[in-house]
Amino acid sequence: MKHKLNIEDWNRKEHFNFFKTFDQPYFGVTANIDCTKAYLRCKTMGVPFFSYYLHKTLLAVNAIDNMRYRIEADEVFVYDWIDASATIMREDRSFGFSHIRFDVDFETFNQIAVAEINRVKQTSGLFTMGPVDNIIHFSALPWIDFTGISQASDSRSGDSCPKFSIGKLVESHGRRHMTFNIQVHHALVDGYHVGLFFENLQSLMNE
Repeated sequence: MKHKLNIEDWNRKEHFNFFKTFDQPYFGVTANIDCTKAYLRCKTMGVPFFSYYLHKTLLAVNAIDNMRYRIEADEVFVYDWIDASATIMREDRSFGFSHIRFDVDFETFNQIAVAEINRVKQTSGLFTMGPVDNIIHFSALPWIDFTGISQASDSRSGDSCPKFSIGKLVESHGRRHMTFNIQVHHALVDGYHVGLFFENLQSLMNE
C-alpha cells in the first residue's frame, strides 16, 4: 500500500528539509474550473454531481506522484492510491468526516460514495472513522462563489495531506464553473505539481 521514499536520492531533498521546518508549510491556489460538460453528463447519467467531481479530483490527484507523498516521523512515504475524507453535512447542519475509498471505475466509486455519505449522515459528532493517512481532505461550500480561502491547520499534528475546498456552481453565458481551492504541503508539493493537477482536472471534467 505504501513504500518509503529514499530522501537522500530525491532531487527535492533540500526543498523537503527546508519547508518541513516551517510553522505553516502549506500554500494554496484557487482556480476556476469549467464544469459545463461534466454537469450535463451527470444530468444525463442521473448521478450526483458531487460524486462525479470528487472522482475526477481523485483521478487527478492519484496521477501525480507528489500528491501521494505523506510525511510520517520525518520520513516520506509514497502511497499506492489516495482516498478522500470529505465533510458530510447532516440534517441538523452539523458535519462529520467521511472516508470515501477511491476506485478508478466511476460507477463503483459512486456506489462507495453514496453508501459512505449515508453512513455519516446516520452518525453524530465529527470523527466517524479511525485515522487514515492516504487521504485528501475535501470540503464543498456550495453557498459561496469564493475567490480565495484559508484552511484551519495545526502544524503540530504533522499533517501533510492536500486539502481541497470547492465553491458554488455558477452559470454564466451558458457555461457552468466552480472555484477549486487546493492547499498543499510545500515540503512535498511545488507549484508545478499544482499546475499539473489543475490541468489534469480540467481535462477530466471536459470528457
